[in-house]
Amino acid sequence: MKWRTILKTALIAALFSMVALTAQAKTFVYCSEGSPEGFTPSLYTAGTTFDASSRQIFDKLTLFERGTTRIVPGLATSWDVSDDGTVYTFHLRKGVKFHTTKFFTPTRDFNADDVIFSFERQRDPSHPYHKISGGAYEYFNAMSMPDLIKSIVKKDDYTVVFNLTRPEAPFIANLAMDFASIHSAEYADKMLAAGTPDEFDQKPIGTGPFAFVSYQKDSFIRFVAFDDYWQGRAKIDKLVFTITPDASVRFAKLKAGECHLMPYPNPADLEQMRKDPTINLMEKEGLNVGYLAFNTQNVEAFKNIKVRQALSMAINKQNIIDTVFQGAGRIAKNPIPPTIWSYNDAVKDYPYDPAKAKALLAEAGYANGFETNIWAMPVQRPYNPNARRMAEIIQEDWSKVGVKAKIVTYEWGEYLKRSKAGEHETVLLGWTGDNGDPDNFLAVLLGCDAVGSGNRAMWCYKPFEDLIQKAKITADPAERTRLYEEAQVVFKEQAPWVTIAHSVVFEPMSQKVVNYKIDPFGGHIFYGVDLKE
Repeated sequence: MKWRTILKTALIAALFSMVALTAQAKTFVYCSEGSPEGFTPSLYTAGTTFDASSRQIFDKLTLFERGTTRIVPGLATSWDVSDDGTVYTFHLRKGVKFHTTKFFTPTRDFNADDVIFSFERQRDPSHPYHKISGGAYEYFNAMSMPDLIKSIVKKDDYTVVFNLTRPEAPFIANLAMDFASIHSAEYADKMLAAGTPDEFDQKPIGTGPFAFVSYQKDSFIRFVAFDDYWQGRAKIDKLVFTITPDASVRFAKLKAGECHLMPYPNPADLEQMRKDPTINLMEKEGLNVGYLAFNTQNVEAFKNIKVRQALSMAINKQNIIDTVFQGAGRIAKNPIPPTIWSYNDAVKDYPYDPAKAKALLAEAGYANGFETNIWAMPVQRPYNPNARRMAEIIQEDWSKVGVKAKIVTYEWGEYLKRSKAGEHETVLLGWTGDNGDPDNFLAVLLGCDAVGSGNRAMWCYKPFEDLIQKAKITADPAERTRLYEEAQVVFKEQAPWVTIAHSVVFEPMSQKVVNYKIDPFGGHIFYGVDLKE
């Protein structure tokens, strides 16, 4: 009798254990395309890194409503702007908790000190964290923040004042971007006192919906839902990024039920995905541009505008759209997509004309052509699903006008680092907008302040720069539109890039996924997402 009682008790315990295990097993697996460069978003510019950090772990003062470009309050509940547009007063949210993890236990809530720390680290060269982890703040610098922000003042624990040197029309939208993520000043102080400030950037602490658990390079990242998240706990308990660079392998994992969502599918797989009853294929026109940038500072041939124009008209873009995008994209003629305001549809693109290209090269002193390289990205991005194939098409096209190009590639982090340093001659890259403002393309990718960071063409051209700087401080939307339209005309004439494509974004996912929304800025956001039982 005694043994029967023990056995019954054990069976009941096992049953309860299984039920509990089932109840807690709501784990969302995302087959990501690459390893993040780190976990402090202000140090980097890659979407892969933002997906793994700012879009899960951190919050900003302002936020974009999920799935839209609409700005909503974040860690700031409201803000006041002075009449002259140079003073922004932010009123901070009270009761917001930072993550408690195995490596940090906060003793206080979020407050003004965290805002000051997060921006002063990027702004002040004498800040104790400024040079940690390389100290390159590409976004902050490319958006002219060092010149724009005169001072940041803590008025009290829940009021922070940004004093600007000039009006800045997109400032509120800029603060919703990844580089503006808010970190814990208390955690930073602790790491500094321990003599391990580098760990601050590798073991992140934020106020976002998911807390960091662990990371193994090229393998996985693990997160757990944050119980005290100020917007309410996430519906999924655990979030796992399983790092899977090959798009075919990601698709195989999705079909096998080993992941719930994958980014950047091969265009060739889309039809099969549409027919698969276990897969939901969402799609949306992308806020993006894919391009090839000429290095206009370090390569003699590309300092010559005629060479840039010639090689622009030597590329058969329609062949790229048909072959690389398999129709899921359109030819780009401007550096901003047609889905963004101020797009100048009157701009005329360079026609595909190898004979004229050859004649222009001869005029430029390159009748016998020259040798160069084409850097091809090792990862798929929404604006470029197969950079290697794209590079091969360009290589073949250029050979027809006498230009011999060698294709070069590196691991993604190395690719970004080396191209930022200007080691390339031409480079394939692209951009997905992250605040819905033309400035986010034109200044970040082509402005003089962005040379050495987002501006891989290393192009600083005063007539263009004057237009975008004037647009930035203009409050009148019609006047801003006129200035940006004119800037696009100047850009096309100067041809620092070959604008190649705007793509349709596809997000294949399991039919079990509930309430996922495609991010117009190209991110992958899992707060608000659920899984069917």
